[in-house]
Amino acid sequence: MAAGSRGGARRRCKRLLYWVPVLFISAILCWSYYAYVAQLCLLSMGNIGEKVVCLIAYHLFFMLFVWSYWKTIFTLPMNPSKEFHLSYADKELLKREPRGEAQQEIFRRAAKDLPIYTRTMSGAIRYCDGCQLVKPDRCHHCSVCDKCILKMDHHCPWVNNCVGFSNYKFFLLFLAYSLLYCLFIAATDLQYFIKFWTNGLPDTQAKFHIMFLFFAAAMFSISLSSLFGYHCWLVSKNKSTLEAFRAPIFRHGTDKNGFSLGFSKNLRQVFGDEKKYWLLPVFTSLGDGCSFPTCLVNQDPEQVSTPVGLNSTTKNESHLFPAKTLRDSQSHLLTDSQSWTESSANSEKGKVGMTNPALTMENET
Repeated sequence: MAAGSRGGARRRCKRLLYWVPVLFISAILCWSYYAYVAQLCLLSMGNIGEKVVCLIAYHLFFMLFVWSYWKTIFTLPMNPSKEFHLSYADKELLKREPRGEAQQEIFRRAAKDLPIYTRTMSGAIRYCDGCQLVKPDRCHHCSVCDKCILKMDHHCPWVNNCVGFSNYKFFLLFLAYSLLYCLFIAATDLQYFIKFWTNGLPDTQAKFHIMFLFFAAAMFSISLSSLFGYHCWLVSKNKSTLEAFRAPIFRHGTDKNGFSLGFSKNLRQVFGDEKKYWLLPVFTSLGDGCSFPTCLVNQDPEQVSTPVGLNSTTKNESHLFPAKTLRDSQSHLLTDSQSWTESSANSEKGKVGMTNPALTMENET
């Protein structure tokens, strides 16, 4: 019992330590508010018009920054729905079966009706031992949160939260508004920062706040611009940070652009269809986080682009699938795409096939 209490105390201490980066950012934010509003605007600016304009613009950026930061921190990451969890009977069967093909057969049976298209490097069904569930596409287990996170991007210590499907838009807006906040402070503080070095400011404590305010804003602007630019690139390619480092693996192999639908549709995957909400930290992302439209075609011009349907037809005659990408058949984003017809539908009515082409197992032993 004593060991258990010590372990619980350690876990509580770790949870408290995880909040240190958030408290640091919050302290910097509170100081910057005092330094800009009180010391710069109210005490150092002489022009009334300049004061009013700077205070209104500053509070707009401040409000959007705090709002998006708050939503990123306190929006709980989404976990896979119950359909992806193994049933009690499958869990009991899994305990008795040795690792290998027998377990994979259990996973295949559990995943046969699930919208799963990605695999492990060995081509097996992606399964989480800790959560005892079949992983949805783009879902990963977070070692810090100790749970599977839908469309996990990364665990961010600065927000003490996993960034994933439920809060990725908030995280992106947090980066954008924090960058604008810092750039605005640096731009409006610059002339007073120059006066500091030319002895143009009165010798009060305000001059030191003005100096450190410019240094802090400039420093954070540089780091945030690179991070924000990187995530803008990820959004344009419909990738997560994890997928940028390790491309998702489909039945036909690794495809670094497997989830890319084109720039406009990639943008709408994160921000939604209604543009009036794009700049507000309210949830508008498309989908449920458990399934995603994908082209299932390798977009790398240096590699062969072959529809998965053709491969499955050639290699396994018992499962016939049309040469049609998933983005045409399952994504409501692509309603303007050209429709297709399955010419051999009538002749193949008597044949039995799986509804999910990603789970059609090829004879590769």
